[in-house]
Amino acid sequence: MLSGNKNGLIIALAITFVFMLVEAVGGWLTNSLALLSDSAHMLSDVGSLAISLVAVWFVARPPSRQKSYGYQRMEILAALLNGVALFVVAGFIIWEAYSRLAAPPAVAAGSMMVIALFGLLANIASAWALLRNSDVKNNINIKSAYLHVLSDALGSVGALLAGLLMQVYGWYIADPIISVIVAVLVLKSAWRLITQAVHILMEGTPGNVAVADIVRELTAIDGVVGVHDIHVWQVTAGYDVFSCHITVLSGTNATQILAQAVPLLEQKFGLRHTTIQVEEQGADISSWGCQADGAHK
Repeated sequence: MLSGNKNGLIIALAITFVFMLVEAVGGWLTNSLALLSDSAHMLSDVGSLAISLVAVWFVARPPSRQKSYGYQRMEILAALLNGVALFVVAGFIIWEAYSRLAAPPAVAAGSMMVIALFGLLANIASAWALLRNSDVKNNINIKSAYLHVLSDALGSVGALLAGLLMQVYGWYIADPIISVIVAVLVLKSAWRLITQAVHILMEGTPGNVAVADIVRELTAIDGVVGVHDIHVWQVTAGYDVFSCHITVLSGTNATQILAQAVPLLEQKFGLRHTTIQVEEQGADISSWGCQADGAHK
């Protein structure tokens, strides 16, 4: 899937870059804020797609002694940067639209609509390339790039609508108003992306994992009397990690407990990367020294 992600990003990057230039020139020639803002949005898309592409390259690198998880978190950092970029672009659009609301300038609506239509087709082609070649659903890095492209498509639709209103009714104020509406929708997507990335970076519990259910299943294993020091986090989207301490009755075979607990966690909760420390009931683990400390790392 890494090669697929890379190919999808390269195709989307090439298409977006070309039509970013087209919309920038078109917006300047037609004096359309909607086109200029969409071009600025495409510029952020070029940056976001490039960042996502670099992240994919980093993720392919193997783990090392200094980075035991490899470079998986690069995808989350790329998603976070893309979310922030969306915020900046949306803020720029709103600021520029505010200055135009009082006295909206004349816009060459017909030319604007033609350029916006080609921009929309470019966005659709980029989105199709990502959907066809990349893991848009599960990879937050690719998803962030896909959201950029979709929000661009939304901007092109807004520019088409604004052009139509200006062409038919002469409502030049439609240009800044629709630009603001599109910017607000972009902000909504950006906020959702940022919160998801920050949640992973803060090692929050994955949304598909219920800790209470894990505890119930583990304590149902014969010989287990308690579960504590539970931690569930994500290295990156789809890479969930789990660790805990299990307290068992004195004389219980720890190997047998692990033989039941590990496959149970994988089958019922999708947790393939697990670290479990088994403790006998009443044992003083503070005397175990480095062994106890190491289990928490």
